Amino acid sequence: MHENRVIIKRTLEAAYPTDAPFDPEEFYPEYAFGTVHQSDSNSVYQGVREALQLAGLDRQRFGTPSWNPLAKFIQPGQFVLLKPNLVKEAHPRDSQGWAYTITHGSVIRAVADYVFKALKGRGRVMVADAPQTDSSFEKIVRLLKLDEIRDFYQHHNLDLELVDLRKQQWTNVEEVIVERRDLPGDPNGYVAFDLADRSEFAGHKGEGRYYGADYDEGEVNRHHTSGRHEYLIAGSAIQCDVFVNLPKLKTHKKAGITVNLKNLVGVNGDKNWLPHHTIGTPCNGGDQFPDATTKRAIEHWAAHSLRRLTVAMPTPGSWLLRRARAVGKKVFGDTNQVVRSGNWHGNDTTWRMCLDLNKLVLYGEPDGTLRPGTLTDRKTYLSFVDGIIGGQGDGPMDPDPLPGRVLLFGCDPASVDACAAVLLGFDTEAIPIVDNAFHTKGFSITECARNDIHCVSDYKPWSGSLTRLAYADGLLNARAHFGWVGHIEAKRA
Repeated sequence: MHENRVIIKRTLEAAYPTDAPFDPEEFYPEYAFGTVHQSDSNSVYQGVREALQLAGLDRQRFGTPSWNPLAKFIQPGQFVLLKPNLVKEAHPRDSQGWAYTITHGSVIRAVADYVFKALKGRGRVMVADAPQTDSSFEKIVRLLKLDEIRDFYQHHNLDLELVDLRKQQWTNVEEVIVERRDLPGDPNGYVAFDLADRSEFAGHKGEGRYYGADYDEGEVNRHHTSGRHEYLIAGSAIQCDVFVNLPKLKTHKKAGITVNLKNLVGVNGDKNWLPHHTIGTPCNGGDQFPDATTKRAIEHWAAHSLRRLTVAMPTPGSWLLRRARAVGKKVFGDTNQVVRSGNWHGNDTTWRMCLDLNKLVLYGEPDGTLRPGTLTDRKTYLSFVDGIIGGQGDGPMDPDPLPGRVLLFGCDPASVDACAAVLLGFDTEAIPIVDNAFHTKGFSITECARNDIHCVSDYKPWSGSLTRLAYADGLLNARAHFGWVGHIEAKRA
């Protein structure tokens, strides 16, 4: 399994099983847990299994009880972290929209089975993420039935840890923070890193004008100034021996797409260390708005002043900010219709932050130092992308469903994301987070060239080079976020 190979497995249907703990519907020779669930269709489990088969892993023993496809990557006694996308438990328009917003529990279960198989009863397996700060981890766990999956493994004397990596959870009322509650956080603590001149922000002209995830703009800028570029990363993401990324296939308002590279925002202890956009417009080195107008200047000044008031006087400031937001939508337009806050193809900030996070997970050490930047020093990394029902349009939080019927598997985040972008019908060179992943500063996220990526699929038109895939039949042709429409779609002959 070379890192330039990406497996694309088409599933039988764009649907997920409903009965936890999402057992396979037929007995496979290597299956170790005895019972199957024949009354509930589960093409997800079959898809994960066949993706591993397509990869040629442990080929000689396939079809026997000893088949162990992940043994090449995972050794008994190791710590394996499974990192799904658990951003939010609810969709703003569809009560069932979570199914195309977050990684489904059946994908997590199928992958975990093969992880436990490789560990042979010795080691540690954790499912962990830092959802959006106003999300409920408990509700997400129940929605995806992760608690039932955990109990299933416990019945078989295996421990699956479910961990909320956040240090705080917020309560929002009318899109305004009104309460903050401390959480236990990562049991393995947090590690602070400074990428300095090996950050993608080195030389960027946005210093002092970054906006993070909270009202205090000073916090994010204190961590990205005077040559420092600091991040606080969950210790589990650093201490683990094997990092398994389980992203959802979706479009994204700030990054174009969210697959592997963007999914690492969820390994943070404090998201206000992360620059999300740069205040201003392209004419002054910013990407908050696409153009400079008097109306936009007034909007920025009003929002900035109200946020500062909220930091200084939380109770009256929050009340006033809520009232102002209601009026502001009428005057300046709703965010679902108007580009603001870096939600467009000109965002030159988010991709830098995301690629920095990938460097830290791949090369970070528990003491805050960094491994040498060669490929052989990189942490073992795997990716399984849930594209069975993906999200298109106004992702990541308000997408429409995309019946993709695909699972992607690989061991290189940039290669898998490039393949995912092409499957969606997009141009990889027009998506900065994908394009720049192939030539990062200081640390290599990938050692392969984009033209060397080779796709392997059970659907013949999707097998071959990435260039060939771009002209294949049956691509998903997703609709981009409205701030990216007309800028990232591939131009096909």
